Amino acid sequence: MKKIIFSLVLLLNFALASDDSGAVDFSNEFSEPKTEIFDPLSGYNRVMTSFNDKAYIYVFDPITRGYVKVMPEVARTGVSNFFNNLLFPIRFVNNLLQFKFSNSAEELGRFLINSTFGLLGFMDPATTELHWQAHKEDFGQTLGFYGVGSGFPLVLPLLGPSNLRDTFGMVADGYVSPLNNFGDDTIKYKIPNNTEETSYLAIGRYLNENSFHIGRYQDIKKDAIDLYPFLRDIYEQKREKEIKE
Repeated sequence: MKKIIFSLVLLLNFALASDDSGAVDFSNEFSEPKTEIFDPLSGYNRVMTSFNDKAYIYVFDPITRGYVKVMPEVARTGVSNFFNNLLFPIRFVNNLLQFKFSNSAEELGRFLINSTFGLLGFMDPATTELHWQAHKEDFGQTLGFYGVGSGFPLVLPLLGPSNLRDTFGMVADGYVSPLNNFGDDTIKYKIPNNTEETSYLAIGRYLNENSFHIGRYQDIKKDAIDLYPFLRDIYEQKREKEIKE
């Protein structure tokens, strides 16, 4: 059971590594899908969507609300800044792979400024003072940039909607991320020392990021007649938009 829990949490950390917002914002993605989606795993995906829905409503959401009560917003913002600064390698590498050299240079500048004048990244002077915005790119977007299709939809445990391309992409990003360590001592910039510490970091980061989005999932869910295809189609449209940008 312990190994199963760690596996699920590692999936969570892969996703957080790929998407340094820590939460999926579906609020602007409510147009109707234009094409029929090939969905050979729809039965499994529906079951996993139901599981994720209950896990969020009855476990993660209550824990997050308790966390908000004991952790002031300024502290939660500092923690979020710290983790986002550490995920600089993912953004830097994927901007380079997409030939967005200006964005890569700005990401490097952001990391240097925030790591020094921003007190190891707990503050974000690169944004507040220099107006350098983060350029969020992940390996799933990079694959899409080179014309790799999304493949079939795949709902991941605890993480929600994804697809074959993005699942592979988040695993690749997870190995680049300094927040993941699977016992490979040859990579010196990894922060956790082992899989267990990686899991704890993933849980802590997820709770902290989710604290800024309390109620968002419920607001989205209330518009769904059939939850699984609703979330699936929103996700696909969102990713298509991100790849085109």
